[in-house]
Amino acid sequence: MRFRAAIQNVGTFAKFTASLASLGPVAWVRFSEDEVRFTVIPDQGTQVWAVLSLDAIFDLDQYNIQSAANNVINLEVPLLPLQRALKSALSANSASIRLTKKDNIPLLSLTIVTASLGTTHSGPYGSGPSDEFGFGENGAISDRERETIVTQDVPVRVLSASNVEGIHEPRCREPDVHILMPPLLQLKSISDRFTKLAVAARGGAGGTASSVGPRLEMAANMHGCLKLSIRTDAMNISSVWTGLSNPELNPSAILGGEEGIVDHPSTRMRQMGTADGRSEEGWATVRIDARDWGKVMSVGRLEGKVIACFCHNHALIVYVYLPTDDEGREESVLTYYITSYSE
Repeated sequence: MRFRAAIQNVGTFAKFTASLASLGPVAWVRFSEDEVRFTVIPDQGTQVWAVLSLDAIFDLDQYNIQSAANNVINLEVPLLPLQRALKSALSANSASIRLTKKDNIPLLSLTIVTASLGTTHSGPYGSGPSDEFGFGENGAISDRERETIVTQDVPVRVLSASNVEGIHEPRCREPDVHILMPPLLQLKSISDRFTKLAVAARGGAGGTASSVGPRLEMAANMHGCLKLSIRTDAMNISSVWTGLSNPELNPSAILGGEEGIVDHPSTRMRQMGTADGRSEEGWATVRIDARDWGKVMSVGRLEGKVIACFCHNHALIVYVYLPTDDEGREESVLTYYITSYSE
């Protein structure tokens, strides 16, 4: 079993890992010849299923993987140590990662190469030895780069195919509404403000507040409207976005093709509601844990396109597409599954 790769997008890898680490301590990571998958399944809260194209993170010319399981390697990786290691590589000239073993402990070993300038004064007229006045043979002052190599080791657990064969994404019905979300960092700011107000209204963390965290209510319609609300006995506040986009469905991705789109729940929902958001009809609503939602919103640092799919009173599925400058590159997508609470 061998794995070694040069990292070409350390910043993206670091931000991605940080967003996952906010939701759970460990990830199942699946390396293969054409993609890498990260899956986080915490005991409670949001699940993440991420599929990244190799060139979103790695240099394809320096990506090598070998295993007896069709060149697939499955690992259990602690996210915080990986995040810290990648953070230390942000200013590096180059970085690479490989699977190795020390004292019989499997490790993901991150090698970071940085360069600093060391100045050698060889005299204004010479590059050879200078005399006490600084005169040498050629006279140029030279700067020499010195490389520093740092290795960060992250202990991991190698998983067999039988360990992971039962892991699969949650099954969910077709969504009632799908909508292109506003910038997540903007949405996070408002969500966090609502959450703090709700906690304060319920007595604060040290007062009489319930052990159950505040619930955010999110709703959307097929006319570009998104609503974020929070309700307690003492308050009821909401914020509404209008003019957003509801992407067209791809017939090739829908069961039944064009006929399937005609019968799709979102097509029926498009016939209800209004673009000003004032109609009570046509909304698909979910109720989610406010603190957990705040953690999900940290993925906004990746600045990708985000499409939210609402299954009314059942689940919210958020797809985050990582930005790419290469039209030929396969899209990398993070999928967040968030279960809706009953009232």
